[in-house]
Formats: sequence, structure tokens, C-alpha cells
Amino acid sequence: MLDFDLAELYEVENRALKQAVKRNTDRFPIDFMFQLTKNEWKELITNCDKLPKGVKFSPATPFAFTEQGVAMLASILRSSKAIEVNIQIVRVFVYLRQYALTHKDLADRLAELEEEFTDVTQAINYLLQKDQQEKNQKERKRIGFKTDKK
Repeated sequence: MLDFDLAELYEVENRALKQAVKRNTDRFPIDFMFQLTKNEWKELITNCDKLPKGVKFSPATPFAFTEQGVAMLASILRSSKAIEVNIQIVRVFVYLRQYALTHKDLADRLAELEEEFTDVTQAINYLLQKDQQEKNQKERKRIGFKTDKK
């Protein structure tokens, strides 16, 4: 996401957002945030007609944030909205961790069931291959002596 969109989301001025980022550069490694080059910014302006009017003519190029950068940004901004977002991000991470653990348990259980039903799986695969071979045999072009009878 670009800085001006995040400033609106966190209900802060874009200037304040950029200032906070510059004061905390050590919190934003390259995989969290980067600044667009002038060429990238010009191309974006050319291709996107939905950019805010004041942003198009800004002399400074915007910052682009990854999802980790968005989370870090919520932790350094001081608006009430940023605090709310930061709390929600923490809650979502906890939920995702719990979901991932549950999902892993299900995947492990499915693997166990697959092992228990190896014979059934092999039989199904055999039948599918046999069915495909029969289909290929019927579609094959016949050679040799032909009669009118089918």
C-alpha cells in the first residue's frame, strides 16, 4: 500500500506519516517498505486515474509498504485509529496462528487416513488408469482390413 492511502486509513496527515517513518527508519527494512523511484511514480500516475488529486503533483515520491510494513506503521503512529488497527493486527496474528495449528492437525490426520486406506487408494488409481487405457484404445485409429460391419 502507498503512504497516502495508509495516512487516510490511519487518519493522520501524509506528512506526519512520512515524518514518523523517517524517524524510525531502523523499523522498516527493505522487505517492509521502500520508496518508489521517479520513473515508477510517473508510470503509476500514467496508469492509475484514481489517485487523489493532491498526490499526483507532489514532488516527493511515495513510500510503498508491504503487509509487515503496514503492521509496523500501525505501531509507530500515534493516532487513535492507528492504535485500534495495531490491536486488530495483533488479534488477527493470534487467530491465524491458532488456525494454522488447527489446520496442521487436520492435514496430519488426513495423512494418517491416507496411510490407513493405501489399498483403496491404489485400487482407485488402478481403475482410473485402466479406464483411461480403455478410452485410448477405443479412440485409436483402426488399421488393416475394413468391413462394413462394426
